[in-house]
Amino acid sequence: MSGPQAATALEVLAGPLPKSRRATFRALRGADGGVLDEALILWLPRPGSATGEDLAELHLHGGRAVVAAVLAALGRLEGLRAAQAGEFTRRAFENGRIDLAQAEGLADLLAAETESQRASAMLLAGGALGRQVGLWQTALLQISALVEAELDHSDEDDVGNRDVARHFAMLEPLIARLRETLDAPPAERLRDGVKAVLAGPPNSGKSSLINALAYRDVAIVSAVAGTTRDRIEAPVAIDGVPLILTDTAGIHADSGDSVEKIGISRAKEAVLAADIILWLGAADEAPAGALLIAAKADLGQDRPGLPVSALTGEGLAALKQAIVRQARALLPKTGDVALNRRHRGILAECAAELEAARDASDLLITAEHLRAARAWLDQLTGKAGVEDMLDALFGGFCIGK
Repeated sequence: MSGPQAATALEVLAGPLPKSRRATFRALRGADGGVLDEALILWLPRPGSATGEDLAELHLHGGRAVVAAVLAALGRLEGLRAAQAGEFTRRAFENGRIDLAQAEGLADLLAAETESQRASAMLLAGGALGRQVGLWQTALLQISALVEAELDHSDEDDVGNRDVARHFAMLEPLIARLRETLDAPPAERLRDGVKAVLAGPPNSGKSSLINALAYRDVAIVSAVAGTTRDRIEAPVAIDGVPLILTDTAGIHADSGDSVEKIGISRAKEAVLAADIILWLGAADEAPAGALLIAAKADLGQDRPGLPVSALTGEGLAALKQAIVRQARALLPKTGDVALNRRHRGILAECAAELEAARDASDLLITAEHLRAARAWLDQLTGKAGVEDMLDALFGGFCIGK
């Protein structure tokens, strides 16, 4: 329970308020005095709570009837209503307990399915991006202050062009850092998975291999060439790395079947969009950068590439290691904050303003570009200009979060 009525509600159910921040065992009673549950309660007064408001927690026994009875008792109290999806986190943001990047990290944490996704989300939720932005803002404010001072007091001896030029030199490393951050692997690849596409001619073993890698029957396996007509995707995690494995139609030039031609076209599109290509065909036909697979190794064929047999398991461990090695090179490094599309768009605008400030010949224009750059950084942490995306973000949280 969060808000100005939290204390009243807790007193109605459990009697006098307990000591703050100390778990206390109490009987919870309904309007008729009957015991609803025996529970642990916590009283967390503002502003040092998760939401920044007065907050009370009831740690109930988990039976549905118990929870329903307590919720019904709370629902009869004046001034209380059920929380909306993500409302506690939104209140934490609006009350300054977390910044917008931390809220986004919490959303990623709730959706995390692999260890790498969890670790990246924890960095964001823990305020790593906000701390980095704070360093950028500090450097930018120092430069801005000197420019503004030069504009306001250019006739005074203690503020001169030499000082401005010296601090202008601080812009270069700041711009370089922003550009370096923008060039890092994006959060979407970590969140959605690295795209690993299995491609090659018909009946080369692609469907059997994707089934073996996914540990389930994702694709139909048949000795009949051309069984796979469309792309088949399977999200998997190998050694904590999120992947999207894609089986494709056999690529060849002799098809007279109109449906198969569509499948071949889509297979080629998948190859072009792939992060990793597993090629199960001839070496001289492999796309650039593809990992060459000598599939069906159990048949004893001597072909170039990594020998793999989906039937016996030969080479599967080595193949997984090769896939993970390539995938990790495409993902954010451990300890680095992964930027999503919103972050990258804002940083790109900020970097452009800083470059314009550096190149401007008039200090008035320089000062304006520096102000714009500071405004973009404020948007990154949610201090300004983000109202239009808040509903969408917090609406994706679960009830009670």
